[in-house]
This record gives sequence, structure tokens and C-alpha cells, in this order.
Amino acid sequence: MTLSISTVVNSPFKDTVEKTRAVLADQGFGVLTEINVTETLKTKLDKDMENYLILGACNPVLAHRALGVQRQIGLLLPCNVVVRSDPADPALTIVEAMNPNLMVQVSGESGLAPIADEATAKLTAAITALTNS
Repeated sequence: MTLSISTVVNSPFKDTVEKTRAVLADQGFGVLTEINVTETLKTKLDKDMENYLILGACNPVLAHRALGVQRQIGLLLPCNVVVRSDPADPALTIVEAMNPNLMVQVSGESGLAPIADEATAKLTAAITALTNS
């Protein structure tokens, strides 16, 4: 099982962040949290790195269903989506979404499988939309 659903786009970082938010919204995901890793590492450790943003995306319908199966699954929510500049080529931006099927594997709860499959389909559609834009 792969860790992520991902794509590389030939688009500036800021534009890709905006597009990522839009394609996630099209699939019913809202962004609950945003962690600017680049800024945090610079502020806290005085370390530089390429643009790196973690978006905590949540589809409320799917989250509600998953929590109904196993309350502890909240430990793995929301679905993290990383938008980052390619360190080898700053003109490219990488977008990676956590593979929701990891929830099933980590929890051992087979009742989460249909929910994870649906989340995977929606995140794959969002990533595909970025690839095709």
C-alpha cells in the first residue's frame, strides 16, 4: 500500500495551493488546519527549506461515518494534504494526499474500508483534477 496519492504540477507554489483548496472543495473537503512548515522551521529553528504546507482536509460526511465506526479514528483525522515545492526543480510543485486506506490498516477495523475507499476515490479525483489543470 502506498503512503500517498500524489502528483507533480508545473505551476507556482501559491497558485497550486489555491488550486488544491478548490479541487478539495469540489470533492466535499474543507481545510480545517494549515501548517506552514517552512515558516515554522525558520521561526523556531532558523532553518531554511523549500515551500512546504500541510493542509488538514476534512470531508464532514466521511469523518462522521468513520467516527461512527470507531471513535479513536479521530487520531488519524483530518486527511493531510501536503503542497510543497520540488527541491530539485522549484518550478514544479508536488501535491500529496494521505492514502485513507492507511486508516484501515493502522486501526485493523474492517468497517472503515468502505469509508476509506470513498475518501480515496474523492482524493484521487482531486489530485487528478490538479494534474489535468
